[in-house]
Amino acid sequence: MSMCVVGSINADLVVHTARHPQPGETLLGHGGEISAGGKGANQAVAAALQGAAVSFVGAVGSDAYAEPAMKYLRASGVDVAHVDVTDEVTGLAVITVDQAGENTIIVVAGANALVDAPFVSSHSSPIEIADLLLLQGEIPAEGFARAVALARGRVVVNLAPVVEVDAEALLRADPLLANEHEAGLILEQLGLRSDGSPEELAQRLREAGFNSVVLTLGARGALVAEGTNLVAVPSPQVTPVDTTGAGDAFAGALCARLLEGYALVEAAAYAARVGAFAVTGAGAQASYPDATDKLPR
Repeated sequence: MSMCVVGSINADLVVHTARHPQPGETLLGHGGEISAGGKGANQAVAAALQGAAVSFVGAVGSDAYAEPAMKYLRASGVDVAHVDVTDEVTGLAVITVDQAGENTIIVVAGANALVDAPFVSSHSSPIEIADLLLLQGEIPAEGFARAVALARGRVVVNLAPVVEVDAEALLRADPLLANEHEAGLILEQLGLRSDGSPEELAQRLREAGFNSVVLTLGARGALVAEGTNLVAVPSPQVTPVDTTGAGDAFAGALCARLLEGYALVEAAAYAARVGAFAVTGAGAQASYPDATDKLPR
């Protein structure tokens, strides 16, 4: 069983500060290191570290950021034969982390903006043979739709950030993976009410036509909506160091578990433990556990 991720690869520029600045305010910070990121790459690495066979379709630049951006994709064993080196700059994420471990992120697409429909079509083989296709919202909408059209296996979508995509392609998600904020925006995109409790949001997404939904709730765990069931999945309680990429760790681990044949609720419960582990370390991919690490309970 194998999976393919069609997504973004970024270099993360991380700065730490006591608190996030107000508009117009300048604060002193520290850090400034470059590390590997991009929601697509994060999720691919997280899945590979949990034992999944992962291939990746994406693009980087020929600049100095490409090597650190690709570091963990290569180290974790992700097949990067379908990652093109282009004349564009490598995608860049500027991340500010406060002393509570909460982050804000600004993303510059760079080479990720080249992953359009023709690009995806030119790398169709790993998508067509994959048992599971995983997508996010950091590539062009036309590339997203083309990848879904090529997929013959299960499609999992974490539409983050929430961008306008073809509704028919989006509804192929099984599951749709979103946090509360993203769930509201997706409902708005579908022309539906976007207010309410997490339980109401999850159920409304199911009623919109998604076969299954996983709503992530940070330290509160997740909600799984499948069939007529709505199941709360708790998260282990840990002291966060850096929440950057924790949702991506959850997504990758979820897909790795699904590939192994686990039911969605069981996969989400395991993914919550992987996500909790990730927030106890700094950075995104560097903080992800492999299959030998002891996960919190």
